[in-house]
Amino acid sequence: MPDPAKFSAPAPDRHNDDDIPSNPSATPNFGDILNARIDRRAALGGAVGIAALGAMTAMGAGLFARPVKAAAGQGLTFTEIAHGTNQTHRVAPGYDARVLIRWGDPVEAGAPEFDPLNQSAAAQSKQFGYNNDFVAFMPLPTGSANPAHGLLCVNHEYTSDHLMFPGLTKHREQAKTTQARVDIEMAAHGHSVIEIERAKGAWRVVTGSPYNRRLTALATPMRLAGPAAGHARLKTKGDPNGREVIGTLNNCAGGVTPWGTVLIAEENFHGYFGGDPRTTPEARNYKRYGLKGRPWHAWHEFHARFHVEKEPNEANRFGWIVEFNPYDPRSVPVKRTALGRFKHEGATSVVNKDGRVVLYSGDDQRFEYIYKFVTSGRFDPKNRAANRDLLDSGTLYAARFKADGTLDWLPLVWGTGPLTPVNGFASQAEVLIETRRAADLLGATPMDRPEDVETNPVTGTVYAMLTNNTSRGTENTDAANPRAKNRHGHILEMIPPGGRGAGADHGALTYRWDIPVLCGDPAKPGDGAKYHPGVSADGWFSNPDNCAFDDQGNLWIATDGSPRNGFADGIWAMAVEGDNRALTRHFLRVPRGAEMCGPAFTPGDETLFAAVQHPGADKGSTFDTPSTRWPDFDEAMPPRPAVLAVTKRGGGRVGS
Repeated sequence: MPDPAKFSAPAPDRHNDDDIPSNPSATPNFGDILNARIDRRAALGGAVGIAALGAMTAMGAGLFARPVKAAAGQGLTFTEIAHGTNQTHRVAPGYDARVLIRWGDPVEAGAPEFDPLNQSAAAQSKQFGYNNDFVAFMPLPTGSANPAHGLLCVNHEYTSDHLMFPGLTKHREQAKTTQARVDIEMAAHGHSVIEIERAKGAWRVVTGSPYNRRLTALATPMRLAGPAAGHARLKTKGDPNGREVIGTLNNCAGGVTPWGTVLIAEENFHGYFGGDPRTTPEARNYKRYGLKGRPWHAWHEFHARFHVEKEPNEANRFGWIVEFNPYDPRSVPVKRTALGRFKHEGATSVVNKDGRVVLYSGDDQRFEYIYKFVTSGRFDPKNRAANRDLLDSGTLYAARFKADGTLDWLPLVWGTGPLTPVNGFASQAEVLIETRRAADLLGATPMDRPEDVETNPVTGTVYAMLTNNTSRGTENTDAANPRAKNRHGHILEMIPPGGRGAGADHGALTYRWDIPVLCGDPAKPGDGAKYHPGVSADGWFSNPDNCAFDDQGNLWIATDGSPRNGFADGIWAMAVEGDNRALTRHFLRVPRGAEMCGPAFTPGDETLFAAVQHPGADKGSTFDTPSTRWPDFDEAMPPRPAVLAVTKRGGGRVGS
């Protein structure tokens, strides 16, 4: 998600409203626990954050599992680039980072060429959407590990209207709203599927492919499934059965299942609903999710379902994980309610040693929680169709971190502990509709903006990107906790028991945890940063957001917030084991005003896809007078979000 601290427009404004804490829980926050943990490790003679723990698990195999190496942290030999900011992107020497597809490029058959002065909802519904975030590469043919031909699946998180349409400023985006413009915005949200192939070293989009598809917030039907489907609180005038939703919105990071479907995460749904939520039966629920009736767009003026006083249940139909089959363009996407409703970031799955599938996700807001879901059923690697509804039944857990270096997974199961009618939960459906409040009552640990959560394919250790938390007050600081007002964020490891490889138990209720990196400038003692001692002046970063692992088990980190430190966001690579553990190196950076998203590798790591979101979104930049015209650099074109394909000149693994 975009970091709201980079923006200063007055309310109503999506960048200010999307990260105001709404958690009233008094549970000790992660700063307190980290403080106690550091004290304990110091007493034992341990080094904070960078002691090499033996990572103890491995990713389970599936139909779509990638082959991996035996040891993590190998082969990051590329030459670092310098911190900096300019109007274009920059990649490490010896690599090419070419634009593959841009906002407005044709996707579906019959899509017109992009004309920024003559946009329409009909055109945008067939064109590549705006602000590309999560990226997944799905090889063709289905179930193969082909690194040169596949489907690229890309989320479209939100729209930046003052950069999309002429005559607007950031402070006046809603002043000239029409239904035509609103419908374009809605069509620009959602997801794109494009067939791509690599020939003679270069990637291209396969135009006219039957796989090419757009999912939009405007018109794509989606099915509700799982325990909350059909519940009274999901029923509306347009859907009296509570089982079908039109569209998906604010899709941030996501994931891929072992059976070859894509999971897209609905994040900041609260910013799309107008009206006064305090007048509705969902007032308490909506307050906990930060829904204030101050929308970022004027959709509610033209589409009654986004007006909470007219459709008080519609907001309950967003904030889920959506699963769809990219290999079948006729398939209906499904919102899997068993996975809980919150501001999802990430949906990473792993096959456990007993065949159950475990999925990890963060709730991207300050003082929110990390979750995992464990299926009731087992994955069948021989029958892809048998796994179709595996995510509809299982147990959702929230994490509670303890000062002794362990964490407990707390089950969100109706009828147990405080999750009873006494506390307003009449069924498991209501526990899932109000996941945040249920986790509050269980005593989950409030975290510093948990964003992407990914499992290392070599070690099995689970990594969470904690982007920042400047709202943590000074009352939480002491001599051992220099990270109150945590503006740089950190990286967290969650280590399942059972040993490395097939013995790893992602279904266990107790893990170990550690912190390999405390972000910030190691040259500034006040930052309290921790990396490998050999980190360079360009190797440090701030605000980790999305992440990915290569087949070697190296962690690739995309950032959102570096411009506050005087340089652009980008991607840094890091070994997680061995002598270079926590040594971070700068590989790729974005143009002015942009955020780095994605990233995703092809099997064998010969291509890295990276999504450049909201280029030109720095202060004062507009459609008419942008700070950059990346990637076209054409006076007739505004800045355009785009996906880069990064390859090594002459071939070879990215990072080597």
